[in-house]
Amino acid sequence: MFENPEIADSPGQDVASVRLCIPREQIREVMGPGIMEIFGVLGAQGIAPAGAWLTHHFRVDPALFDFEICVPVSRPVAEQGRVKPGKLRATRVVRALLKGPYEQLSTTWPAFMAWIDAQGLQKAGDMWEVYEVGPESGPDPASYRTTLNVALRA
Repeated sequence: MFENPEIADSPGQDVASVRLCIPREQIREVMGPGIMEIFGVLGAQGIAPAGAWLTHHFRVDPALFDFEICVPVSRPVAEQGRVKPGKLRATRVVRALLKGPYEQLSTTWPAFMAWIDAQGLQKAGDMWEVYEVGPESGPDPASYRTTLNVALRA
């Protein structure tokens, strides 16, 4: 379950990204290679990540994931293969923290969206997950930390 929901201003952020539109069941197959592809391009271009990687979702569909894998960068990446420069727009968001394995995301997102609706907040469509702590930090999924973000209408 999510914790500590808050409304905050999210600054704009340059990102290096790979956009994917895939059946939901393929997420585990494409995520790792997509992340590695971005980090490979960043390394080749001498660009260091400027924060934790994230996924930026364009629509909610139970059968299809239309999203981009993103890595925040301090300067724009040059397009290379599937890796393209992008930007998360500055916006007001409602965000919350998920502690635990990624498998909880499928039940946490609907609960978080219902909470947002119950507060009378107006969603703007953009939503993203920032993977603050994940498998690269240790083998215990209970230690994972994912920040859920939903853009709000002005």
